[in-house]
Amino acid sequence: MVKEIPRATAKRLPIYHRYLRYLYNAGKTRISSTELSDAVKVDSATIRRDFSYFGALGKRGYGYDVEYLLQFFGKTLNQDRLTTTALIGVGSLGNALLNYNFRKSNNVRIGAGFDINPDIIGTVHSGIPIYSIDELEEQLEMQAIEVAILTVPQEYADGIMERLIAAGIKGVLNFTPLRFEVPDTVRVQNVDLTNELQTLIYFINQEDIADQLSRD
Repeated sequence: MVKEIPRATAKRLPIYHRYLRYLYNAGKTRISSTELSDAVKVDSATIRRDFSYFGALGKRGYGYDVEYLLQFFGKTLNQDRLTTTALIGVGSLGNALLNYNFRKSNNVRIGAGFDINPDIIGTVHSGIPIYSIDELEEQLEMQAIEVAILTVPQEYADGIMERLIAAGIKGVLNFTPLRFEVPDTVRVQNVDLTNELQTLIYFINQEDIADQLSRD
């Protein structure tokens, strides 16, 4: 069994799995790395290298069996195990995540929301109960939640992260601009929407400059 694979490969696995499910539902029985490359926009050499970390998944001259790959990556991604997450901070972004609630995923759902706003504590948003932040540790233990989504204002983030670590959380999807030092037992995935947008704008501007220079 593979114990560890490169982070970049791990981030591509859900992309492969999602498209394989589409192929399977469409009745496709096998696919080559070139066909998969065209669909997911990852070069075929990278796909073959990603797959090689898991052993011989395909056959030369045949390609890959769609159903087998779907089942294999489903197990690898724990698609047969429902993971319940906690949403910390039910503001504008938090509400958007509650409304989305990972409906396209078979194995992830938000099970509880936490906030300090008395107007929403004790209510249900998109089928998800909202608790007081004072109940955080109790609900994490009761619901066996190991993953949290952090969308609180920056000034509260450090304190909440400390509480999550003390409560035994294993993973945090961090939407705040802060970056945290955490124990090796905790994984943090940072999502900086502003940074991503600025990066996108930068590359667009660079392309515009290059296009202008080519015309001059």
